[in-house]
Amino acid sequence: MSVHFEEITKQTLYIALEMINSNPDYNLVENGSPLRELTDIEEEFLNPETISLFIKLDDTYIGVMDYLMKNPKDQCPWLGLLMIHSDYQGFGFGTQAYALYESEMRNRGLLRVRLGVIKENVKAKQFWESLEFLYIKTAISENGKEILVYEKNFPKEA
Repeated sequence: MSVHFEEITKQTLYIALEMINSNPDYNLVENGSPLRELTDIEEEFLNPETISLFIKLDDTYIGVMDYLMKNPKDQCPWLGLLMIHSDYQGFGFGTQAYALYESEMRNRGLLRVRLGVIKENVKAKQFWESLEFLYIKTAISENGKEILVYEKNFPKEA
């Protein structure tokens, strides 16, 4: 069984909503509400700036990922979201999905990636630190939340 990606489209957006709403604790910290609406995530996942993908295990949708190839603020690639459906958490699928993402980014010649974690999201901090992401600074989001910025440099291939 292998993890792979599939583009999120307007027709499959409702599946992404199910993934997001399976994680009410995250939604509460991120948006102040345990559930999101389709219109909330449409802007997030169907826009020209970011690449939005499903994480699939064979034919099963198990998560979502959203990233930016080049953030205009710092010219770095940013991983905006990697979320596994609550039913599939704890099995290593997030780690597998990240490994596939990193491999694709390396193949495109990128040297590093950044991401932000809401300060209160202890589980996410532990996850990203376990994947060798290093804290580089704290930023304040548009809605006033403290965001811990992490970065991972990709080692040069031997």
